[in-house]
Amino acid sequence: MKYAAMIQARCGSSRLPNKVLKDLSGKTDLQWVIERVRRSRLIDEVIVVTSIEKSNLPLIKLCAELGVRVFVGSEEDVLDRYYQAAKLLKPEYVVRITADCPLFDWRYLDMAIEQMEEDTDYMAEMTESFPDGEDIEIVKYSVLQKSWKEARLASEREHVTMYIKNHPKQFRIQNLECPIKGIGDKRWTLDEDEDYELISAIYRHFISQGREDFVTEDILAFLEEHEELEQLNAKYMRNEGLLKSLANDRVVQLEEK
Repeated sequence: MKYAAMIQARCGSSRLPNKVLKDLSGKTDLQWVIERVRRSRLIDEVIVVTSIEKSNLPLIKLCAELGVRVFVGSEEDVLDRYYQAAKLLKPEYVVRITADCPLFDWRYLDMAIEQMEEDTDYMAEMTESFPDGEDIEIVKYSVLQKSWKEARLASEREHVTMYIKNHPKQFRIQNLECPIKGIGDKRWTLDEDEDYELISAIYRHFISQGREDFVTEDILAFLEEHEELEQLNAKYMRNEGLLKSLANDRVVQLEEK
């Protein structure tokens, strides 16, 4: 297996509880994310990675109904969760996608894979040129394994690729640049009630037209005609969860590997 897309999902979100099961025009957020990732031409398998908490049972049930493989792992150590899932499949590359991205554009995933150079260890939108909510990260399995062995900061265990970003001299990092300029300030992620209001409006518009395959350009055109919608969640910063983790960072003690 060359490319395994692993969707990070859980029900215990503090800012928007059960956000992955929120309804968007008849399907849950998680189902839309899965379906949009599955539109990729180049991904070999899509798997959901969640934690062992009982609150995730509805999520696991949904994945079973959709025929999607699920891996259940650590609640706090998300890096371990990803590595243990990847160890079962042993793909050449792990694609990390989070379930709070129901507007994910699968075309950019295929573009990233096609643009990735042979010696690249890690590819991501380092310059944040994509809307928040169209995040893509591709990491070599061997590099994920190295991160799992060596990461010691709590932030590096919670945010799967942070060890790589913290040690750029050890890895070949490639930036993924959005082909549409000037849209990196858009907030299309699902973390707050206002995010849900915006994304629900987008889905209502396209699903009412029988269009499930709407893409970035379609969303931009819709929002141009409804500028007031983008003001709903404009007050929120990008990467608030990461900033909070960094503010409370600490060295963690891990079991002997």
